[in-house]
Amino acid sequence: MLSLTWIEELQAFLHPEQIKRNESFHPLGNDGAVTVYPRTEEEIAAVLRYADRHGKKVVIAGRGTKRGFGGQREQADILLSLEHYAGIVEHAAADMTVTVKAGTVFGDLQRALAPHRQKVALDPFWPEEATIGGVIAANDSGPKRLGYGAARDSVIGLRVVYPNGTVIRSGGKVVKNVAGYDMNKLFIGAMGTLGVLSEITLKLRPLAKYESVVLLSFPSGDLHDIRSFAVSFLDTMMEPICFELLNPALSERLTGRPVYTLVIGFEDVENAVHYQEHWVERLRPKAVEMSILAGEETAAFWRTFYTMAPNGRLEQAENGVEAAVKIGVVNLDVLSILRESVLIADRCHVRIEAHGGLGHGLCQAYMHGGEEGVLTAIEELRQTAVRLGGYAIVKHLPLSLRQRVDVWGGKPSYFFLLEGIKRKIDPNKTVNDQRFIGGI
Repeated sequence: MLSLTWIEELQAFLHPEQIKRNESFHPLGNDGAVTVYPRTEEEIAAVLRYADRHGKKVVIAGRGTKRGFGGQREQADILLSLEHYAGIVEHAAADMTVTVKAGTVFGDLQRALAPHRQKVALDPFWPEEATIGGVIAANDSGPKRLGYGAARDSVIGLRVVYPNGTVIRSGGKVVKNVAGYDMNKLFIGAMGTLGVLSEITLKLRPLAKYESVVLLSFPSGDLHDIRSFAVSFLDTMMEPICFELLNPALSERLTGRPVYTLVIGFEDVENAVHYQEHWVERLRPKAVEMSILAGEETAAFWRTFYTMAPNGRLEQAENGVEAAVKIGVVNLDVLSILRESVLIADRCHVRIEAHGGLGHGLCQAYMHGGEEGVLTAIEELRQTAVRLGGYAIVKHLPLSLRQRVDVWGGKPSYFFLLEGIKRKIDPNKTVNDQRFIGGI
């Protein structure tokens, strides 16, 4: 239990309603004995400065969607929530940039930009729950990464509060900014282990005038047919924003058909989209069934798609364990990963819904089943990825199981560099301790 003295010390720079004592622990861990809700950058800096000087551990959260991603601690001293630190700081519509506070919900940001016919070119999971700070800190992206790029391609500037309370700025507020080292990339995907992202400046792109999704169903299940089509399509001048393959379990959930299904997304002016749809029609094998979603059907498809992954903010499943695994391989090796997902699901008696980008090689596998079955399935998927020269990272798992599996899959050869940077910036291991690779 917290001492009254500690509460009084926090109240020196926070209002009492910004401090909440927690009586129980979250099953996903990454919790705090006390949760604080700063509303300004100065309050964030004050909390970190206090924790760093008094040997307290701080866990950083936006709205908690990624609570099950990494971390070996059930509870730190302070859970620093950015839920009340939200809003647009500056929108330069003519320059197509926006600066936003880290606690801003991604969907709210997109709606604020929509009247200007602009958007942030990222497609994170749970966009109506995830905050922009969490998306950047976890380097989250979805199938449209093929056309949009990753977070590092959209972020042009950051304000970061270091663990000792110092505020630094990296990058700038203009797109053409090439002065010095690109320090932004140091913090993107670092899981908040180097400090709290305070403000993020992103470059924007125009809203597409028209969007459609082409679904190609392969009833034979022959992966050679899928590979041949993928090679032929990727060799054309077509510019899809996504080229994603669904395994039969996921396809059944999204389309009602338990067969391998290829999802091809297009965004452009209407004539250009229809031209590319016709190209797909001409290239597809005769036995492959094709359907096209447009308008509200497209929006509904993506709404369902982006809310399939486990969400640390929601109640945990009672009749089993949920897990999410991110796998990275060479793009066409996605076929092998998805084939193995089907075989592993049968062997381990779990349900695995998986998808992977045939243009970028990133896969996501969502598992549901008994504890031992899920752990075995994770290990077998990881072995498959490593055998193909790739990697597997566990993005969601209850704390009790994260303590039994290496979420990050071992230390890379460059681990000493990551460790050295952490030691330099956060020598007391104040923020998000043990949340990243190798227990950083």
